[in-house]
Amino acid sequence: MAFAFLLAQYRGLPIVGLILFVLIGVYGFAMQRTIVGRHVYAIGGNVEAATMSGVKTKKIDFLVLTNMGLLAALAGMAFTARLTAANPKAGVNFELDAIAAAFIGGAAVTGGVGTVVGAIIGGFVMGVLNNGMSLMGVPIDWQQAVKGLVLLAAVAFDVWNKKRTSVGGGAGAEESATTAPPPEELLEEIEAGQAPGTEVRT
Repeated sequence: MAFAFLLAQYRGLPIVGLILFVLIGVYGFAMQRTIVGRHVYAIGGNVEAATMSGVKTKKIDFLVLTNMGLLAALAGMAFTARLTAANPKAGVNFELDAIAAAFIGGAAVTGGVGTVVGAIIGGFVMGVLNNGMSLMGVPIDWQQAVKGLVLLAAVAFDVWNKKRTSVGGGAGAEESATTAPPPEELLEEIEAGQAPGTEVRT
């Protein structure tokens, strides 16, 4: 609590902004450059395939949930510092903003896709939207409705993009399947010591 009020009383470069940039750097590096980050993406994309590949899914899940609790506690302290008071109802309905920010930032419904920077950009978009509606005097109920529509639009765009990509990938797969040589020819090339798909020049 003392740390939260220290954040609220600071006059100068905002410490909350510094903490945000540090978290972006740490988690961005962890997700893109470490084995744990790649395992998180693998589990999000296909947990069965990740398990069969040797990823310790329970360990990764525990680590992710622990990090969620840590970040939620840090966000609570920062929000308390902003209000300069503690309120048990503070942060109600923030989960809608968080989910919408993740999808706006490029996260997929099926999982396994998204970046830390994208989520931050989505958070900025939701922050601008909230501030704009508050300045315009939009009622709270309508604000929640607008944010819900934004979330639905982001999810619908993700689903449409996935379908479009899968249709294109399916066409490419069919084309490659029709142009690939039969298994008998591949076996003959391998037995002759020739790389599959190459021609012997005389």
